[in-house]
Order: sequence, then C-alpha cells, then structure tokens
Amino acid sequence: MSTKMLARTTHHALPRCTRASSSRADFLAHRSAPTRVASASYQARAQRKQQQFLRSLLAIAIAGGTATVTQYYITQTSHAEAPPDDEQQLVFERAKKKAGLSVEENRDMISSQHHQVKRSWESPGVYAWGSNTGRVVAPDSKDNLVKTPRRIKFFDGMLLRDIKLDRDFGAAIDEKGDLLQWGNGYAPDTTAPVTTLKGKDLVGLATSRDRILALSKSGKVFSLPVSAEDQASGTKPSESSWVPFWSTTSPVAYRTLSPKDLPSSEKISTIAGGLDHALLLTSKGRLFSTASSSESFPSRGQLGVPGLTFATRPEGPYDAPHEVTTLKGFELSRIACGDYHSLALDTSGRVFSWGDNSCGQLGFDYNAETSIVDAPSLIPTQKLYSGSSQVPIVTRIAAGGYNSYITVDAKQVAVQMGRLSLADQAKANATVGKITSDTYAFGSGIYGNLANGRWTHVQSSPVKIPSLSGIYEYDEKTNTTVPIRLSHLSVGATHAAAVMANITNVSASSTPTSTDDDTNWGADIVFWGGNEHYQLGTGRRNNSSTPVYLQPLDLEAEVKRAKKSSGKVAAREEQHRFHITPRAEVRLGDGRWRSVEQRVECGRGVTCVYSGT
Repeated sequence: MSTKMLARTTHHALPRCTRASSSRADFLAHRSAPTRVASASYQARAQRKQQQFLRSLLAIAIAGGTATVTQYYITQTSHAEAPPDDEQQLVFERAKKKAGLSVEENRDMISSQHHQVKRSWESPGVYAWGSNTGRVVAPDSKDNLVKTPRRIKFFDGMLLRDIKLDRDFGAAIDEKGDLLQWGNGYAPDTTAPVTTLKGKDLVGLATSRDRILALSKSGKVFSLPVSAEDQASGTKPSESSWVPFWSTTSPVAYRTLSPKDLPSSEKISTIAGGLDHALLLTSKGRLFSTASSSESFPSRGQLGVPGLTFATRPEGPYDAPHEVTTLKGFELSRIACGDYHSLALDTSGRVFSWGDNSCGQLGFDYNAETSIVDAPSLIPTQKLYSGSSQVPIVTRIAAGGYNSYITVDAKQVAVQMGRLSLADQAKANATVGKITSDTYAFGSGIYGNLANGRWTHVQSSPVKIPSLSGIYEYDEKTNTTVPIRLSHLSVGATHAAAVMANITNVSASSTPTSTDDDTNWGADIVFWGGNEHYQLGTGRRNNSSTPVYLQPLDLEAEVKRAKKSSGKVAAREEQHRFHITPRAEVRLGDGRWRSVEQRVECGRGVTCVYSGT
C-alpha cells in the first residue's frame, strides 16, 4: 500500500511539460518529500482507528448503562406495584364461639344447618309459597303471590300425616288422622283450615280436579268432594258409632272405593292420583285404577284397562275400581300419576307406563297417529346403559303434570372377554360391584322440567339429570365412598323438588360422646322447573332448567343468628342454603316427644314444606 501511495504522490509531484532535474540535490529533495507524505498518511489512519475504537467503547458503555438503569427502573416499579404485605398474609375466619354461651348456643353460632334443624324441632309447622289466588298458601292474606317461604299460622306447632296442595284448595291430615280443608275451592270465605272428615284414622291423600281421596290406616279409601257446598248437599252415608246397634249419619258426603272381591288379608296400602284418575296399590302388590273426578271420566288410557271408556264401563258406580290385569303376576311396590298418565314399579326394578304420551312422558317414542297407550308397557331402561358394563335397576318413580322421573342404581359387573383391551378390561373389572345412582327425566321440558339445562318441548326417552346423577360422598363411619341417592321426589304440574339421601346427623345434642364442636345437619334439597307463580321459592320469577337451592326457610331467624355469630357486616356476606330435617325422635317445642321429619310437597303452582309424623 505504501508503494502505491508513493507512486501516486511522485507522479503528482512532477510538473507536467518540464524536464526533471538531474542534480543529486534535486533527486534527493524529490525522494525525501514522498516519504514524509507516506509517513503522515499512516499516522492519520492509525489515529482514525484509535478514535473508532474509543467511540465503540463509549457506545458499549452507554448501552450497558442504559440497560442497568432500565432494569433498576423495572425492579423498582414492580416493587412499587406489589400488594401490601397485609394482603399477602392468610386471613383466617374469626372464631364464632362466644364466651358465656351454652354449648347449644355456640353450636348455633358455628353452623346454620344446626340452627335450622333445631328450629324445625322447636317450631314445627308448614311453610308454603307460590300462587295464592285460591287462598291456599296464605289463607289469611289477600296477596295473590307469595314469593318466598311463609308460615301458615294455623299449623304452628302441628305435625301432619300428609298434605296435598292445589292452586284453589288444600287438604291435610292432622296428627289424629282427621282431614283438614281450606282454600277458595273449599269455601270462598275460609281464612283457616276446617276439619271435615273425622274419626277415620287417615294416613294418605290423593287429589283430582274436584275430589279428594283419603286412605285410612285400615286400608279404606274415601272419596269426597272438594267443595263444602257439595259435601253438605251430597249423599251422606250412615256410620256406626261406639254405641252398639246405633248408627249416625256422616256430617259430610263421601263414597267408599273398594276393589271387588278383595280378600280380608289384602288391603289398599298406597294411593296416587291425577286430574281424572287414581291408582290403588294393595299390600300384595296388585294394582287397581279408578275414576277420581266427578267432572270427567278418564279418556286417555290412564286407567290401564284397554278399551275402557265411560260408555263401555261395567255396570255400577262410575268410580268403581278396576284391576290392571296386564300387570298381574308382577309384584308392584310403587305407583305414581301425572295429570293423564300412570307409572308402576315392581320389586325387580322394572317400571311400566301407560296413558297420555303427548310429551313423551311414558318413556318411549311419541306416535303422531295416537298419543294414547291404554295398556301398561315396559320402559326399556336397559338401553340407557347399553354398551357399558353396568346393570340398571329402577329404585324410585315419580310423576306430575306431563312429566315422569325415575332413579336408577347401576351396578358395575365384570367385563366380558374381548370387548375391551386387556388394560381397559383390568381397569373396568377393578370397580366390579360399584353402584352409581342416576336420576332420569322425560316428558315436557318447556318449563325446564327436565332439569338438564335445556328447554325441550318433547322428551320421549329418559334423559339424565346431571346434577342428580353419579355423585358420591365419603362416609367417615365406614371409611368408604358411597353414592348419593334421592330419598324423595315430589312433582307438581310444572315444577319438582328432590331430597337427597346424603349423610346427615341429628344426634349432636343427644349423643354423650359428642364434642362441643359437633353439630347437626340435614339433607340437601333442590327445586327446578316452572316458576310462573314463584313456586320455586327463590323470590325471582324466572323458570329454572337446573336444580337450585333455597335460602333457609326461617330467614328472619337465620339473619339474627348470623348477626349474632359474625356481626352485621359479615352477616350480609354469609350465604347458607335450606337443609331439610330427616326423621328423628326428638322433644318438640311444646315438650312432647315425637318421631318427626320435614317433607316437601309440590302442587299446581304451589309448594310447601311441612313437619310430618
């Protein structure tokens, strides 16, 4: 590079069109000049490189400083935005026990469920809600709607054997077995229940659109009009008295329904009713059906006797019971009625249905040509578990309106060879004997009656209710996981309620080994379906296609308990649900010892929970 630079410099140093000097001095002078130029160029280049190096070092230093400052800012900012130390600490619930209170009072402070159970024993009675246009849920009130549970004052302190509610009339059996009636359907000016049928030792009720069927402990079935006017003007039968050879006339009109040629060793043990018909189940598992309304004769096959109509009925009373001969040979254990259809369950877990199938409430496909099935037909529940290694047995049935419900125990059995891979087969066989409890619904779902989250018009095949199926709990006494079944299903015209058979405790106050922290708790209960009359008790009017809980029935007492336990502010945040009290032998508020439980009853646009004996 120095040679090229030297050459270029020498060339430009010689003047054009002149002759070069030949003297030595000139030669030396010309030779030394380019050398000085070359040396200066090299120094300048080295200086530039040094400056570039210094600039690079400066840039790196500036970048590093910027990064350091940025990281410091981010760190400081994140610490500035961190939550205060007191928010990061665990906050434990304040102890609810109060010094100076008794063990029972502190149990109330600890548990809302314990308080509810104790209140149900101290103050038995009836809570009702829904439509009050017929003065049924609140006989002494002019409110047309009762949006949340309200006590019927007449029943305060009373235990009932049974109760049935319609939007226009109510009927109940008191602890002595007498019939009580109220509502505009009975008498428009009635503001409290009235005793009508006395001395029959009644145990069960069924209602139609205009009559009440009452079952006595001896197995007799009495049918009497709902209306007080009809009871006064109708035929009153003669009744025997405690005086030998002396009879009296009944103060109210009624008829006795008795199956023909029923042997003395067999009696009616259960009754159920729809709008026009009723079913009578005997102690031997035989089934009879009868017309139950004075206004219309059953015409949709719900009697279960093929070809039976008002025109073809046998001679005699129009409400004479007829045996359902199709089910002869099946030992039946349970019966249920919807408005125009019927269900029967036998001891082997098979369920039969007949009557109106316009919404699929019989459990098989709807036929557009005819929606009537006048002979009992087996519901194919085996299909619900086809392809699985579970064997189903129906354990309960319920019906109301245009809906039917069944509960199923599905038992895991050994998997057949070849159906699954060896690994899956071993996994399945490890649970042999395990029982899953499921609940199914079918029929109308337009009000949310199917409880599966959908609003289906017609559901002809049973559909599983997810929140009431396949649920388990741990049993501390047996150290096992057990299925949670349903202990009771009550179905109204458009809504329903289910009581779960979960593990309960009602002996905390009576067991000597109980600690001060032991409390009572009841069973879970849920509601779903139509809510056009506030019959779900939520205080809102929207229908519900999934089961919902209610607040405690005695909400005023619950609020007082919560305030005393947690203070006014914390009490507003407490959310507790209603638990229904299972059966127990307890001392009531008036000092009597009785076997009592709370029960739920869904009617036509109305609901109640009562203390049952």
